Amino acid sequence: MKIKQTIGIDISKLTFDARIHSNQAYKAFENTKKGFNQFIRWVRKNNQIKEENTLFALEHTGIYSEQIAVFFSEHQINFSLISGLEIKRSLGIVRGKDDKVDATKIALYAYRLRDEIKPYILPSKSINQIKKLLTLRERLVKHRSGFKACLKEQKEVYVKKDSPILFTTQQRMIKYLDKQIDNLESEINKIIIRNEQLKEQFILIKSIKGIGTQTALNIIASTNGFTKFKTSRQFASYCGIAPFPNSSGTSLIGRTKVSHLANKKLKSLLDLCAKSAIIHNTEMKIFYNKRVEQGKNKRSTINIVRNKLLSRIFAVVNRKTPYVDIMKFAT
Repeated sequence: MKIKQTIGIDISKLTFDARIHSNQAYKAFENTKKGFNQFIRWVRKNNQIKEENTLFALEHTGIYSEQIAVFFSEHQINFSLISGLEIKRSLGIVRGKDDKVDATKIALYAYRLRDEIKPYILPSKSINQIKKLLTLRERLVKHRSGFKACLKEQKEVYVKKDSPILFTTQQRMIKYLDKQIDNLESEINKIIIRNEQLKEQFILIKSIKGIGTQTALNIIASTNGFTKFKTSRQFASYCGIAPFPNSSGTSLIGRTKVSHLANKKLKSLLDLCAKSAIIHNTEMKIFYNKRVEQGKNKRSTINIVRNKLLSRIFAVVNRKTPYVDIMKFAT
């Protein structure tokens, strides 16, 4: 497919602005199904390039861009979801913000990279449901942690009999959140069980010692069932655990380090998994202790363990066989 035309779309909660790159035609529409149909009719009237050679580019804005992405997918229209930071950094210094101008910038960015940008493939319904439930679960866990921390501090300062409602209300909230979190986890488990492919991937990932349930679920969701990333190195970069060189000429020779641009949730989960593996996985424990004894940095060693675990995850999923702990056969 040869892309000859790009259309930039800047989406907000209620409306979206569209700009056709070649002739700079512009119009705003409602962010509804009715608005999407009007938009397609307008494009077909004003775009001189065939639809199969046109790419609709829009900034990834979470739930605001979800409806139009589903619409494009259902009507088999080529589109791409692009990170806002990616667009912003590509256009240099910009002053002010305007939706009409933003749509123009998105169209220009997509046209410049039209030979490199690939059409976006919407995740399956099961993956989409899991993502939403995991996001809600994370929010509830944060609220529960807040109540627990607050209650713990108050118990150290206040006397319960002086203001019992202060304690009982928070205890009830914690108990209620516990129940809702359990319900979400149960629903996620049902989705996994109903989908044979996701079920197999989940079991394979869990066969690696050190990988927990939440990490397995978040990796499956983030990789769209291992269709979004081809290699563990690509996914490691996305998670922010892939080391990159930091040098320029002869004046700047810094140490190799990871980037701060990352999926912080996955980075945190993989960090916990690495620390768990160092304790419970014999092979990782030996590797970690050996490097530390050699005077290597502990944090860099933990990061290597994170990458080792990620490589094993992709390996077991690609070959469709559980991980085998060869250390237990060592004499």
